[in-house]
Amino acid sequence: MRLLLVEDEPNIARPVLRALEAQGHQVRHAPDLESARNLFVEAEPDLMLLDVRLPESEDGGFILAREARNAGYKGPILFMTARDALADRVMGLDEGGDDYVVKPFDLPELLARVRALLRRVSEVRSSRIRLGLLELDLTSRSVRWNNQPVDLSGREYALLERLALFRERIYSPEELMDLIWGEEASDVGVVKVCVHHLRSKLDSSVVRTVSGGYKLGLEP
Repeated sequence: MRLLLVEDEPNIARPVLRALEAQGHQVRHAPDLESARNLFVEAEPDLMLLDVRLPESEDGGFILAREARNAGYKGPILFMTARDALADRVMGLDEGGDDYVVKPFDLPELLARVRALLRRVSEVRSSRIRLGLLELDLTSRSVRWNNQPVDLSGREYALLERLALFRERIYSPEELMDLIWGEEASDVGVVKVCVHHLRSKLDSSVVRTVSGGYKLGLEP
């Protein structure tokens, strides 16, 4: 996979770069916004890892993500930043981010998140996800269970898609609220209600409650 790493701190960029290359990825590194733009135009990456604070702007990573999405970029974007406030996480997701890692982070966790995002790239390229009796069409955003169409709300579909694309991850209710509702919700009760609806419309096994939150309960 081709990755673009945008990070201006050498003590962070070097170990991340080495670790990603050791896993067989082709990694291009940019220390600032302008060189990142140039590398992006030269060869569109399969995944971008973006520091938020760059020499040109406090929101440099957010700016690059927005520009990439506006240009039609469909690949996953992972933000790496010391900014851990809820407003910053919401902004990152609203600007097109798929995941958000707060510095200082453990390298094994970052690599695991990259692997999860890249698995999604492979699955999205096939446009359909089939897990047991569940089938998601990522293009039409439609769902079938046991070959029968199921009518889901936008939030229900978004939550199910998130769990299906990252089925090895456990998401806390707070994470899901940030990802699916953003600033439109302040009570994790909306997540619990959404999970209840998914279990009612599909099957009780679809979403598992585990220590730390929720994960998909289905296997390929």
